[in-house]
Amino acid sequence: MNVSKPRYYDDFHCLAGSCPDSCCKEWDVDVDEASAANYRSLPGPLGDRLRQVLQDSDGGTVMTIEEGRCPMWRPDGLCRIQAELGEQALCRVCRQFPRLRHDYGSFAELGLELSCPEAARLILSEAKGETVRFDDGHPPEEGCDQEALAILLETREKALSLLDRADNPGDGLTLLLLYGFQAQEQLDGGEEEEFSPAEALKTAAALKREPDIPGFLDYFKHLEILTEQWKKLLNQPHSPSLPPQTRNLARYLTERYWLQAVSDYDLVCRVKFIVISCLLVGLLGGNFTRTAQLFSKEIENDADNVDAILDAAYEVRAFADDRLLGMLQMGKGD
Repeated sequence: MNVSKPRYYDDFHCLAGSCPDSCCKEWDVDVDEASAANYRSLPGPLGDRLRQVLQDSDGGTVMTIEEGRCPMWRPDGLCRIQAELGEQALCRVCRQFPRLRHDYGSFAELGLELSCPEAARLILSEAKGETVRFDDGHPPEEGCDQEALAILLETREKALSLLDRADNPGDGLTLLLLYGFQAQEQLDGGEEEEFSPAEALKTAAALKREPDIPGFLDYFKHLEILTEQWKKLLNQPHSPSLPPQTRNLARYLTERYWLQAVSDYDLVCRVKFIVISCLLVGLLGGNFTRTAQLFSKEIENDADNVDAILDAAYEVRAFADDRLLGMLQMGKGD
């Protein structure tokens, strides 16, 4: 099977005890069936402790957090399981994080989760999105609509080009939003049409409307919130800003979510999710990389939050296209 990955993928190395955050904080860890059985069979103090903290539910087995952190997280920031049994003993989630794999039948794409601080640094500091391709030796599989996937691959390349070639991140996201509607028409069976960035920016200027920033932020205050830091950021916003790193964030989100429209043929809600996410990170201020990483931890790593935003893209007044265009013009960066 053909597999692609960003150039920085292999540069990732866990910071372990030096990490400014931790994937062992705030989250219940999903433990796969084989690992759970292994943990429960272990002798001695480690086995006793694991049997105490593993909890079964309808969705599977989790390692329940205690005082905001995984009970296997040691004071030195390292994992007790890995320290005593080796990396191979980690459950699947802990072995893989922050690595991602999206399978599309005939090919697969690898990536990193923005919610990891070191992965966020790599993603947001990459000068130019470069991709490495290789064959992993496995046969292709069937499953996805290959005709729709071909259209999504083609339109994603055009979308990424628009982001990269725009004069500033605000214009790039404006073009992405408007092109998303044209790409949706193509996905729906329409003919491919020429897309003029210059004309699109004129259209955006004519359509833009005063943004509803309080309503925009209020929506996120009512989603599930994991950390007090996120709650604080939502209650102390800055003026809309789209600094240069916004291009990297938009590229990461486009690469991650655009092709997922093959599952339900709804591309527009995902394009709006990308735009809304970039606007949110810029609006919350602070260190851009840290804010983007926290956004990912709070939003991307919570499937319910992602699904809620995809639906809200069509329903929430503050997320209306004309109001998003207004915010993008306010937050233009260089």
